[in-house]
Amino acid sequence: MRALALGATLYMPCTRTDLAARLFGPLRIPGLRSVVLCLEDAVLERDLPVALTNLSRLLRSAAARERGTSGPMVFVRPRDPAMLARILRMPGVGSLTGYVLPKANAESLPCYLGLPIPEGQLLMPTLETREACDPYEMRRLRDQLLAVHDRILALRIGGNDLMQTMGLRRSPGSTAYDGPLGAVIAMLVATFSPWGFALSAPVMERFGDTQLLRREVARDIDHGLLTKTAIHPEQIPIIQNALAVPAFELDEARLILDPTGPAVFAQSGVMCEPATHRVWAERLIARADVYGTIGAVPLHQRA
Repeated sequence: MRALALGATLYMPCTRTDLAARLFGPLRIPGLRSVVLCLEDAVLERDLPVALTNLSRLLRSAAARERGTSGPMVFVRPRDPAMLARILRMPGVGSLTGYVLPKANAESLPCYLGLPIPEGQLLMPTLETREACDPYEMRRLRDQLLAVHDRILALRIGGNDLMQTMGLRRSPGSTAYDGPLGAVIAMLVATFSPWGFALSAPVMERFGDTQLLRREVARDIDHGLLTKTAIHPEQIPIIQNALAVPAFELDEARLILDPTGPAVFAQSGVMCEPATHRVWAERLIARADVYGTIGAVPLHQRA
């Protein structure tokens, strides 16, 4: 449930010199709920010194802000455990919400978990190596993550990296679910979601195709992925508006959670069974609390 607040998580390379202005200052990105400051794939090796300097400057600026002032959740994505250890020594690091752990698998995760990450800061491992296509390897990783469950805000699905392991790239007009990546996403949901882990949907790289993005977010929601990576500010309102709950579904959820209701009942031609639909209803109401509602009607009632 905590991950709902992430919304569209914007990735920004630390090579940018306007980080503070875009996150907290006069150029702040409208509607931004969460951001990942990237020091990994989005930064060339030769640009790392500049990127780390920019991050250090941002942390000092963030630490100097008045406590309680509003701003997005800020995460940093290091290159590897050694870089994260360096970041943890930077002044102002306590102002961060947490860290994105790149290329997380059962072999790399212990190296991150062994670092002195401050209490209260959250972790978002990214599933983006070929091991993420292997159900056995993901069960191994799940067993490790269960030991630190309270520190894991969400597991991020790295769609482009997973496609790269297959030597593929999405075709124009295709969502993440229209090729082999769709099967991987479904497997990851089945592997982690029943154990209480939230997952974040992969980025849609064709940021100019807004209709395709809306279609993809609808598929994300069908898979229980209620937060999504963004790579362009214009994607943020599209993703977050799509997370608004249709009013008729909210009505169903409230009826399902009504303690005085029957064990099974019909609502607008749909069977509702509190014993099996309770978790869905709780999540839907939590989503409506964050993103509001829209006056959509059920599919079977549309012309």
